[in-house]
Amino acid sequence: MTVISDQEIADFSADFNTNSKNQVASRAARRSGLLEASFNDRVSERLNHVFSTELDVDGVTDQKHSGRCWEFATLNVLRHYFGKQNKVKDFTFSQAYNFFWDKIERANAFYDAMIRLADRQLNDREVQSWLAFAGEDGGLWSMAINLVKKYGVVPSYAMPESFNSNNTTGLIDSLARKERKDAIALRKLVSEGSSQDELEKAKKHFLNEVYRMVSVALGEPPKKFDLEYRDDDKKYHLERDLTPREFVQKYFKDFKFDDYVVLSNCPNHEFNKLYHMPLYDNVDGGDQIKFLNVPIEYLAQAAVAQLKSGDAVIFGNDVLKQMERKTGYLDTELYQTDKLFGVDTKMSKADRLATGEGFATHDMTLVGVDEDHGHIRKWKVENSWGDKYGHKGFYEMSQPWFEDYVYDVVVRKEFLTDEQVKLAEGPAIDLKPWDNIG
Repeated sequence: MTVISDQEIADFSADFNTNSKNQVASRAARRSGLLEASFNDRVSERLNHVFSTELDVDGVTDQKHSGRCWEFATLNVLRHYFGKQNKVKDFTFSQAYNFFWDKIERANAFYDAMIRLADRQLNDREVQSWLAFAGEDGGLWSMAINLVKKYGVVPSYAMPESFNSNNTTGLIDSLARKERKDAIALRKLVSEGSSQDELEKAKKHFLNEVYRMVSVALGEPPKKFDLEYRDDDKKYHLERDLTPREFVQKYFKDFKFDDYVVLSNCPNHEFNKLYHMPLYDNVDGGDQIKFLNVPIEYLAQAAVAQLKSGDAVIFGNDVLKQMERKTGYLDTELYQTDKLFGVDTKMSKADRLATGEGFATHDMTLVGVDEDHGHIRKWKVENSWGDKYGHKGFYEMSQPWFEDYVYDVVVRKEFLTDEQVKLAEGPAIDLKPWDNIG
């Protein structure tokens, strides 16, 4: 390590003051903030709320202060399907219901992992990955579908949002603390030579406590409910005593959950490979969490095709990059901070992933696209941050932003190439928990 000398600091200052534009930029940035000072309002010329293909979608949902975007996005796709099949656009499902079961299933997976890895040191990288993941509320489409397949869904009125589902910090902090303490206890039992029956008894005791905690925070989920709604033609519907599983079996019998594939674009990993993320396998006996990694153009092509078929598309993305909540703009030229600083921070997508600069932080839903003779101009995005942001809750995304900051789309197999279908149905490569695949 070398020491920064006084002469070097003097040189830096002299260089800064050589260009008078630096002082102008500094005054603007200090007065209004870096992002506002570098905001490019010209992006509005291409992000104008008009789309050549657009789904008939009603109002947006609001995940509030929680990391449940993956559940909101998944249930948005299901509500669009239900709405189209039953002519009821404003019907919504309970995110709190599926969130409840996510906490139970994820605790079960965590305890199993702690028993399986008990012979490793506590500072082992895989053990640490599981400990860091304890209690988290982020997730993925396939995880949400595992929960829907096992537990079904209920209307939002059957298990409404509460303070703790809208503001999950207190619950996930409590769950993480408990699960980490339980991990120490399970590791001790293994080290003492406890039998499998003794380990299962301890795990059941811990899961019972987790169930209690989640029930206190969210309320117990309903075992039955009455399906009641008035459709878009004002016709009244009532079906009594449905279980959540019966609801899915009856009203989603033609929704082929297993026909969907997650196409990822993570150029820091080899393309045309199917990858498996064991850390995210949230339901014992459920589907594995897999991604088929392909070049970005295939994500765009499949997403456009699915939109034109009349169905929405879930996509994972790095929403906090080059985004403004007020306007709902997602554009790579939105904030020109490099020009403000006089530096170049642009990196390739592969380099951003490899260094941790790039990461999928949010799930949203594509509900429209604007094309000009096959050239994609922009996308219409349904977010889950309420209707006070963007254009009544909908965002506009440029194609360059899609290419830079979208990491996966969830599409049906019919929109893949024959080779991609074979890959998606074949064996997967297991990734380490610390591998960044967007």
